[in-house]
Amino acid sequence: MSPRATRHRLLLLAGLVAALGVSPVSPIHVYTQREVYGTVGSRVTLSCSFWSSEWISDDISITWHFQAEGSRDTISIFHYAQGQPYIDDVGSFKERMEWVGNPRRRDGSIVIHSLEPTDNGTFTCDVKNPPDIVGKSSQVTLYVLEKVPTRYGVVLGSVIGGVLLLVAVLVALVYATRYCWQRRQAVLQRRLSAMEKGKLQRSGKDGSKRSRQAPVLYAMLDHGRSAKKAKGGPGDSRKDKK
Repeated sequence: MSPRATRHRLLLLAGLVAALGVSPVSPIHVYTQREVYGTVGSRVTLSCSFWSSEWISDDISITWHFQAEGSRDTISIFHYAQGQPYIDDVGSFKERMEWVGNPRRRDGSIVIHSLEPTDNGTFTCDVKNPPDIVGKSSQVTLYVLEKVPTRYGVVLGSVIGGVLLLVAVLVALVYATRYCWQRRQAVLQRRLSAMEKGKLQRSGKDGSKRSRQAPVLYAMLDHGRSAKKAKGGPGDSRKDKK
């Protein structure tokens, strides 16, 4: 079935639903990004997702429209129907568009390759899932930017490299300062420990000297007392004789 026949069938179905006064339980909802950016020559994905209260039927259709920047005309560039994607074979997207969606997963995304400045504009995604055919489409604006000149890229790379080098130097200085400080603290700690050990050894030696001098002093005192007694002995004997 051709896209025109499918559209005609959908329009007849919509008219029949309107005539019978029957409306779906809830309208279909379509979601896209608001803005997408790309550079000339690159590729960009135009995402489109949707939600429907009905089971995904075989009659589901997904359509993409494009309105160029500064133009009032809207053209159809892609259509999915009866399980087959149809890419416009006349416009500028005919050899640069790729279908990457999956209706069963509620995905109607497309990819545009080799972006050109003329691709600037608004893309509209519209989804119909009969009998859920009432809903609002969603739009995304594509901005195609010129490539960054090589010299600017070189300058930017140099600036980034210089910043990273400066950061590396600062980190190295911080670690070196911290290492020197820790080493100095360790040397001071060792010196303090050595000084404390020296004080303890000196106090031990002084104590041993004092303990050694005490018996000598006591011996000298005893010797003096015995000498005095020896000198005073004959006088006492004389007194006794008298």
